[in-house]
Amino acid sequence: MKRIVSCESVTAGHPDKVCDQISDSVLDALLREDPLSRAAVECTASPDFVHVMGEVTTKANVDYEQEARKAIRRAGWTEDEYLFTDRTPVVVSIHSQSPDIARGVDSAASIGAGDQGIMFGYATDETEEGLPLAHVLARKLTQKLTDAREDGSIPFLRPDGKSQVSIEYDEGKIRRIDTIVLSAQHDEDIEIGQLREVLYSKVISQVIPDSLIDRDTKFFINPTGRFVLGGPAADTGLTGRKIIADTYSGYAPHGGGAFSGKDPTKVDRSASYLARNIALTIVKSGAAKQALVQLAWAIGISHPVSIFADTFSTCRIPDDRLADWITDNWDLTPKGIIDEFDLRRPIYADTARFGHFATGQSWEAVNPDRTASLLRLLN
Repeated sequence: MKRIVSCESVTAGHPDKVCDQISDSVLDALLREDPLSRAAVECTASPDFVHVMGEVTTKANVDYEQEARKAIRRAGWTEDEYLFTDRTPVVVSIHSQSPDIARGVDSAASIGAGDQGIMFGYATDETEEGLPLAHVLARKLTQKLTDAREDGSIPFLRPDGKSQVSIEYDEGKIRRIDTIVLSAQHDEDIEIGQLREVLYSKVISQVIPDSLIDRDTKFFINPTGRFVLGGPAADTGLTGRKIIADTYSGYAPHGGGAFSGKDPTKVDRSASYLARNIALTIVKSGAAKQALVQLAWAIGISHPVSIFADTFSTCRIPDDRLADWITDNWDLTPKGIIDEFDLRRPIYADTARFGHFATGQSWEAVNPDRTASLLRLLN
């Protein structure tokens, strides 16, 4: 049976990713001074102003406006002609965390979950990264766009951009790439034909394997033609609006909670990293070709209220036994997750650029003792 599955990615200069980076840059600044900081920071960006808002409990003294400006600058929004820059007015509305929420988090002996939530982790053996191939290729395209703008190898590029890759499967096996979509913001004086030629030769052909391209593969490069106005000047940005592109591009469920701007007591973030680590361990052990892990918490409770694993009939171990194996091999409390992955560090702004997985972070490391324990169950 044939099917086509698509994944998308956006550049670091996309308006929603700018807001993610602002939120996580503020979080990093807080953790740098006070590792016990609690934060839930949101951001929206428009042509007229940036609004940084949320709840913070900290001993740190952070200049929120300057952190926002640094993140905007890093994302590439520096030129007046873009109509949105690191000089755009910044409004800050930060207040203290609700004492009711704080009570729930502090009341448990091992840190209670900062909110209720359902978190998912996924891994597949399709790629070395443990992520779906279409997702990996879409992300590499936007990374290449960003790199080409930052290093000047494509001088007419501006910060905003998107990619999409559609892969055809036959009986569950990758056969070919059906469609590639690449949209890149550009300077006004570049001719569309030249733009498409350069983007194909310097971006697409550098990322996409020739073996997956055939004469029927479709390419849509800046399909609307002109893409001069972009970023928050063209489309208001908002923290957390790219959570699907940031994780598994629709290959796996998502609990719905955003990651960026949240300290690690918020299981929306930390438990998603844990679930990914568990799924990756299952796949990297060779026990299964793919794995989906679901964890759920109640606010203020330190242990998950449910654990669920699905290996899509690719594992010889019954999935209900995997839940026991997970419980036996991980400390599933928020404190245990924080300690294992060393999450009270200023590491988050980088995750807000191109996704939270396969980035070399601590939750991507597989513990060999855990893989060994899983393989023993197979025998």
